[in-house]
Amino acid sequence: MDRKLIGRWLGTGVLAAGTMVVPAFGQAADSSKKNALSDKSAAYFNYAMGHLYADLGATYNNRAEYLNKAIEYYKQAMKDDPAAGFLGEELSDLYIQTGRLREAVQEAEAVLKTNPNDLSARRILGRISARLIGDPQQRGMNQKMLEQATEHYKRIAEIEPSDNDAWLMLGRLYKMSQNSVESKKAYEQVLKSDPENIDALSGLAMVMADVGDTAKAAELLKKVTEKSPNLRTLTQLAAAYEQMREFKLAAQTLKRAVEMQPENNELRREYANILTQAEEYNDALAAYEEIVKEEPKDGASWLRISQLQAQLGHVDKAWEAHKKAAELEPANLEVRYNAVGLYEAQDKLPEAIAAMKEVLNDSSTRGASAEAKKNRARLMERLGLLYRNNAQYSEAADSFKEVGELDKDAATRAAAQVIESWRQGKDYQKSVSAADEALKKFPGDRMIRLVRASSLVEMGRGKEAIDDVKSMLDGKNDRETHLQLAQLHDRMKNYPEMGKSLDAAEKLAKTDEEREGVWFSRGSMLERQKKFDEAEKEFRRVLERNPNNAAALNYLGYMFADRNVKLAEAEKMIRKALEQEPGNGAYLDSLGWAQYRLGKYAEAEASLKQATEKVPRDSTIQDHLGDVYLKMGRLKDAITAWEKSLQAWQQASAAEREGLDMAKVQKKLEGAKTRLAKEGR
Repeated sequence: MDRKLIGRWLGTGVLAAGTMVVPAFGQAADSSKKNALSDKSAAYFNYAMGHLYADLGATYNNRAEYLNKAIEYYKQAMKDDPAAGFLGEELSDLYIQTGRLREAVQEAEAVLKTNPNDLSARRILGRISARLIGDPQQRGMNQKMLEQATEHYKRIAEIEPSDNDAWLMLGRLYKMSQNSVESKKAYEQVLKSDPENIDALSGLAMVMADVGDTAKAAELLKKVTEKSPNLRTLTQLAAAYEQMREFKLAAQTLKRAVEMQPENNELRREYANILTQAEEYNDALAAYEEIVKEEPKDGASWLRISQLQAQLGHVDKAWEAHKKAAELEPANLEVRYNAVGLYEAQDKLPEAIAAMKEVLNDSSTRGASAEAKKNRARLMERLGLLYRNNAQYSEAADSFKEVGELDKDAATRAAAQVIESWRQGKDYQKSVSAADEALKKFPGDRMIRLVRASSLVEMGRGKEAIDDVKSMLDGKNDRETHLQLAQLHDRMKNYPEMGKSLDAAEKLAKTDEEREGVWFSRGSMLERQKKFDEAEKEFRRVLERNPNNAAALNYLGYMFADRNVKLAEAEKMIRKALEQEPGNGAYLDSLGWAQYRLGKYAEAEASLKQATEKVPRDSTIQDHLGDVYLKMGRLKDAITAWEKSLQAWQQASAAEREGLDMAKVQKKLEGAKTRLAKEGR
């Protein structure tokens, strides 16, 4: 006896207990036999015979003789046991297979005219209508068939509320018609009587995802995959986790899916992508490398390998993978844009700028769509940042101006970037003039006013800056405004007022992440006041919450080095900061200063020279470099460094000069010159 048939009938509770005598193959279910067997047993017999004839028909190229007998047996089985809903499904499929749809519909509709509550007829019509709806993602839906199928299954559920198959179909149909409320009700109806029903759990999960409750969707799908894992539910669960930004859980789930279909490279690409988002870079790299072993001409995967190698700090390997991607897809703008990032990772800013210009040359906006112009604006903004990092402030300002012309939605941000570029270039008059001009176009714009205030402070117009920023306290963005006021007071060395602003910002903070910024600023303020123990406590609070906060690691490390305490820990902290931001000039200066304190003069020189390449006009870095050269006995180099330090100080703003004791630098310079003269050099 076919175990699948028995299992299906057991699922509906219609197989009689005990041994059942099955007549010889081909023998019809006559009335005497019916009397001998229960109705349900007879129904099972007729279903089994119909199933056998259907298999024979399929084996012999849809032979009509066998299929007709199969249909007759199915009809008889439905009469014997109307509650066996799956019979209608199989009979409907058989009608569709044999092309006898019209006959089936006519027969069922005729039955409904005399008995509207006939479940068998409803099931046949519902099933046929559902099959004719079509694929909404491929050819579009037949709305009429969707409505008819929904109505038939709705009536079946009303007549037979315990028919879970009908409720499941209703859940699917309502979802197709985007009626999430009714779809949810239908699936929940099934789960009342069958809490472990896989189809209901899966269907309800998809509905919850549609309405934005991804947490509930994930909870349901997790239950499904634990009970009956399959490729569809695993990928759905991974998608739910991804939407929740639970990337590690998404990766773990997709790994199970990949193990089910290891030959599915699309699935493996998705797995590798999720691993990247989960910041499991080594595992993601291994996954992509496995893909290119089988598909060595997969340019997209080579590109991802290049990006991952760069992320891991293996720039040479990143270039190797990049070259393979470029050979396979030389016109791919994403591949060419990748070169910009690789040059930047190597601190080769001129090369990065040249590569970016090449990308921009191939993205002309003549006759381009609005979206194409927005894309070009994003590229121009990156070019502006590259120029600014390379101390090409005028070119940076011009790039940001073009951003505003290309993308009106980014116009205010672009204007603020122009102002900031002139400020970083220490041309404060141009910075304020650009801000005043921008405010004519965007009156009262908050971002522009804040950047303008920073430049006003550098020009010695601190009161004007403070008054303007204070006028922005409106109960909407007050935390951010107090933080900006704290920064302005910091530049003005007004620490009592800075402390008040930080206290106000902390009171308005809602999360530890927001408080983290306040703690950092307070630590900086206390350090400037030489309250080192209190400052250290604030930075430790930041690092306790976020051990990888690069700014806090650098600041505390530099504070230790400057005071000549805890030097080993200082160097370790600063190196950890540089792992996250390898090209940061301030961090390189901190490392060089810590190495100087440790007596590692050659290493200190290398770090400080890298820092001067990043920040060529910084008086503190040049002062540190002079101290290193003096220890190394290189008086001429020390003199050159200190002269550059004094020159940078003279070009600095009034606010920047206040924090630097240039008298000490001048004294060191004069002492070195005197010593050089005495040595007869």
